[in-house]
Amino acid sequence: MKWLYLVAGIAFFVKMLAIANPVFTDSEIPIIEAIVAETGVPNAVSGIIFRNRLYDTIFEVVVFTIAIMGAKFLLANEQPSTTVRQFSDRPSIILARLGATISALVAIELALRGHLSPGGGFAAGVAGGTAIGLIAITSPSELMESIYQRWRASMWEKISVLVFIVLALLTLVGIELPYGELGTFISGGTIPLLNILVAFKVALGSWAAILVFIRYRGLL
Repeated sequence: MKWLYLVAGIAFFVKMLAIANPVFTDSEIPIIEAIVAETGVPNAVSGIIFRNRLYDTIFEVVVFTIAIMGAKFLLANEQPSTTVRQFSDRPSIILARLGATISALVAIELALRGHLSPGGGFAAGVAGGTAIGLIAITSPSELMESIYQRWRASMWEKISVLVFIVLALLTLVGIELPYGELGTFISGGTIPLLNILVAFKVALGSWAAILVFIRYRGLL
C-alpha cells in the first residue's frame, strides 16, 4: 500500500503546482452581500457559521462536548493532586481578576452582538472560559467546585447543547424566527439565539475542563 500513498502524494503535489491559486476579483463582492441578505445579519461570518454551514457547526459543538467528557473520563481513575499551584502575590491576583472582569464583559458583548459585529458564540465562549480560568488561578479550588455544583453548571451545559441541536435542526428544515430589520439588535432570526447558546456551552465546558485539570493535575 505504500506505493499508493506515494503516488497519491506525488499527484497531489503536481496538482498544487499545476492549478493556479484563486484570485480575488470585484465580481466576488456580491457574494458577501448575498449572504448578508440571505441570513439577515451584517456579520457574514456568523451567517455562514449558523446558517450556510450549520451542519458543520452542530458537529463542532458535539465534538467539543465529547472532548470535555473525554477529559473527565481519562482522568477519573487518577488520584487528585494534593497541591494546587496558584497566584499568591497580591499584584498578580489583582491583575488576573481585572483581566477576568474584562474577559467576562467581552464575552457578554460578543455573545449578544456577535451577529452585528465581529465576534460570535465561539469567541464569546473562549472569552468566558478565559475569565473563569483567571478566577480559578486566584481563588481556592474548593470555592470554584462548590459554585460549579451549586449552580448545576454541568446540567445547564448539557441543556444548552440539546437546545442548540433542536434549534439548529428546526432552522435546517426551514422553521425560523422573523429576520427583523437588518442591523438592529433583534434581527437575524435564530442566529442570535444560536450565538448565545454556543457561548454558554463553550464557557461552561471550559469551566468543567478547568476544574478537572485543577483536581487531578494541580494546575491549568
